[in-house]
Amino acid sequence: MTVRVRIAPSPTGNLHIGTARTAVFNWLFARHHGGKFILRIEDTDLERSRPEYTQNILDGLTWLGLNWDEGPIFQSQRLEVYRQRIQDLLDKGLAYRCYTSTAELEELRAAQAARHEAPRYDNRHRDLTPEEQAAFEAEGRRPVIRFKIDDDREISWNDLVRGKVSWKASDLGGDMVIARTADTAEFAIGQPLYNFAVVVDDIDMQITHVIRGEDHIANTAKQILLYEALGTKVPEFAHSPLILDRQGRKLSKRRGVTSIFDFKKLGYTAEAIVNYMMLLGWSPPDSTKEIFTLQEAAKEFGFDRVNQAGAKFDWDKLNWLNSQYLHALPASQLCDLLIPYWQEAGYEFDPATAHPWLEEIAALIGPSLVRLPVSSSDLKDPQWVKQITDLKNDEDNPGPSLVPEPDAVEMSRYLFVSDLEFSEEAKAQLHQEGAKTALEGILKAVDSDRSLTAADYQEIIKQVTKAQNVKKGLVMRSLRAALTGDVHGPDLIQSWSILRARKLDLLRLQQALRNDE
Repeated sequence: MTVRVRIAPSPTGNLHIGTARTAVFNWLFARHHGGKFILRIEDTDLERSRPEYTQNILDGLTWLGLNWDEGPIFQSQRLEVYRQRIQDLLDKGLAYRCYTSTAELEELRAAQAARHEAPRYDNRHRDLTPEEQAAFEAEGRRPVIRFKIDDDREISWNDLVRGKVSWKASDLGGDMVIARTADTAEFAIGQPLYNFAVVVDDIDMQITHVIRGEDHIANTAKQILLYEALGTKVPEFAHSPLILDRQGRKLSKRRGVTSIFDFKKLGYTAEAIVNYMMLLGWSPPDSTKEIFTLQEAAKEFGFDRVNQAGAKFDWDKLNWLNSQYLHALPASQLCDLLIPYWQEAGYEFDPATAHPWLEEIAALIGPSLVRLPVSSSDLKDPQWVKQITDLKNDEDNPGPSLVPEPDAVEMSRYLFVSDLEFSEEAKAQLHQEGAKTALEGILKAVDSDRSLTAADYQEIIKQVTKAQNVKKGLVMRSLRAALTGDVHGPDLIQSWSILRARKLDLLRLQQALRNDE
């Protein structure tokens, strides 16, 4: 048997992290077994489906590296297939036309609520005579199509995550609507509904394993009945745990960041997001290993190590993972990621010729980064800014800051600008006793034309310290303040080397001495 799995998002919103995590589990399972990963777009909700959401889903899966083998297959292009299968059920007496009006359904639910009963349809139109149907048609009523559910049934399956699951058919709410009322007289059968379309799709696409969130368990019970009615083998099911916030609530689209591209905007890499989603519910065999590529995880993935309990989303853990990926990037790749942000900040350079020293900057600041910068264009979106700010201030589940700390753009500013601004701490340092003399000594010791090695910079500092009989810390702090405009920052010697390559180090020393006057 060839394993065939699918991810089937609805294009009624952007790609949600819960859907993306389900896609990750499907992809890993397919690759582990050498099977197929199929993309299906469930767009039968014509009123809410949007092409921009479809594109967001496609782009999001591509960004995450979740390449699909077949698809995308659109449900909206298969409506006649669903109608034919519904007609087959009608012909076999397994489904029927129900003419119950909205008012009658509301009256039924109100009566059930008054008796403290769970809402369910009472199957009143299951056995209408042709004459009764004709009478309803004459009144102008248009029917929905309901599938007959035997209340005496118990539906069971062996879930790959949860073991044996059983569900009483009597708890499914009565006979199930599988098609809406037809909008026009042209169609005897209206828009097919989710539970029915999903089953038909999975049959036609030969899906062997349905992998999805635990919130679909009730749907699974209904769908098993439909598989049986359509005369086909029931696939295996795996219901993964939901992603929860810190308070144990389902991660909601209405609370905080849930869209995959919101994470990208906030400076998270695709590799870190995918890696983190793997760990939201799955435990690798080696519990000490937390950093995986998709390909590495696929070799070890199995549902025997997927937890039943909900997985709590932890921003600190995601930040740590993201930092590990950024720190491990070669300077050339990190540089390519940072160049658009440097350009957006107005730093002037020609990427074609400046790449060598830009890579040096990336190598210098890379070990300090936790997230990539946030684009200034995104900071101009008031709705998005409010969303992130509200999340940051959420006491129950605080998210990341709008501007990452440290920020790669601000952190490297001193390496690009010609006129340096000094922090208050830097100004205070430059006014320290002995600071001016130390800087003058360094300025005299540096040949304006000679290239210097790291050892040369260290030797200059050593010579000035010895000649002026001052502590090395005074010289280093004063030099940092003069070259960078601050008393904190990345490695001083590397910074000096980059500034010297740009012929800025002597200008900085002279500027600092002028500001001290």
